[in-house]
Amino acid sequence: MPLLENGQTKDDNWQIAIEGESLPSGDVLVPLARLAEGLGRNGDGRLGVLLNAGDQVEDLRVALPRLSCVQVTFPIFRDGRGFTQARALREHLHFKGEIRAGGHILPDQYEFLLRCGVNSVVVPEGVDASVWQKAHEAFTVAYQPAVLNEQPEGFAFRRKLL
Repeated sequence: MPLLENGQTKDDNWQIAIEGESLPSGDVLVPLARLAEGLGRNGDGRLGVLLNAGDQVEDLRVALPRLSCVQVTFPIFRDGRGFTQARALREHLHFKGEIRAGGHILPDQYEFLLRCGVNSVVVPEGVDASVWQKAHEAFTVAYQPAVLNEQPEGFAFRRKLL
């Protein structure tokens, strides 16, 4: 499946570990339950972890320096735990690697994902990426603070003017 990064599609070089099979070589995303196995592998390539909505981000604290990617998964589009996980990774655990979002995500959630620290979104095959690009360009002002490096607007901006 293609990835969407900054509104543009790019190839996905990560492989997802399949339950019951040995870990592939190269860049691999493992479920949280197989993180110890991924950390102990001898192959080359980067390591990432797949977080389900119910997983605790704090469980990654010790392993984060060795991870290149964390994928938060949305089981349904109205389950917001992935937003919280991404924000916690950036703000509380200071994760500098790639955070990607996968699962059931709608294009109008794209900008909010970026504001929470997500770098890329896994777009299902056959989906028109231009819809996601339009959603990315639709919002130019936000009232809530984000993990992005941006000028304050909204309420903070109004206080600055007074």
